[in-house]
Amino acid sequence: MARRSCHGGHWGRPVNGLPDLRGKVAVVTGGASGIGKGIATQLVAEGMRVIVADIERDALDKTAGEIGAIGVPVDVSDADSVGALARAAQELYGTVHVVCNNAGIGPMAAIKDLTMDDWHWILGVNLYGVIHGVHAFLPILSANPDGGWIVNTASMAGLAAPPRLGSYAVAKYGVVALTEVLAAELAAEGSRVGVSVLCPGTVRTNIGTSSRNRPADLPDRGLQDVDIQLEDNPEHRWIGPDDAGAVVVRAIKRGYLYALTHPDWYPRVQERHQAIADAFRQQAADDAAADAGAAAAQP
Repeated sequence: MARRSCHGGHWGRPVNGLPDLRGKVAVVTGGASGIGKGIATQLVAEGMRVIVADIERDALDKTAGEIGAIGVPVDVSDADSVGALARAAQELYGTVHVVCNNAGIGPMAAIKDLTMDDWHWILGVNLYGVIHGVHAFLPILSANPDGGWIVNTASMAGLAAPPRLGSYAVAKYGVVALTEVLAAELAAEGSRVGVSVLCPGTVRTNIGTSSRNRPADLPDRGLQDVDIQLEDNPEHRWIGPDDAGAVVVRAIKRGYLYALTHPDWYPRVQERHQAIADAFRQQAADDAAADAGAAAAQP
């Protein structure tokens, strides 16, 4: 029987977790390196049969061999490619229990400097990559009598957006919204499938060289790779990919909706929430003052 957690569900509603992952099947996109490799490594350690999927074939083959997984090439920005990945998983193992829609890119630029090619590239990978994964795998998980779990990788920039990450944050806010709504819908229908959104902070990965995989047919660029590991910022607390993977495993097993690698970063999220709350209070005060003025003006 799956356990239930107050951390899961739509804004605190409990949903089922998958406490025993042994022998179950997982698919991890962007699994050849970085957070994806960390997730896959931790899932293998839990006794899962893992498929790692990635656009970089050499890194994919190397990682699959290292951790004892199966490697399947995929371009998450292409719905047909993700559909083929889902079919390959079914052909290999008959079903899927856990899907981690993790593949992502992270170049930066001010919004005024972005080109339409930039927007198509980053939304194609970071947002549509998740959409394609949910579309392809949700029916498989829903049909699995054991239930299942989806993990969508967003970012702390999907909870509070900093400068230079406008296009990235647009995608990651979308992933957070998609996951929250999906969680509510699955809970409402009593589904055996649950969902988490991973919002990592600073993790040591190669996302700072994302442009190595930029499609040739989207050449007009304002986005630039930035290695934030080189920035001297005392607010950055760096963790390893395996640490992020452990957060994901915990979220799956305990049924957490929000999987957070850096709980110490909450003040920046709280600042945004406070600004929104202040805006509501100010608007209410303005409306009350306007109503009072209108009433006083009545003869």
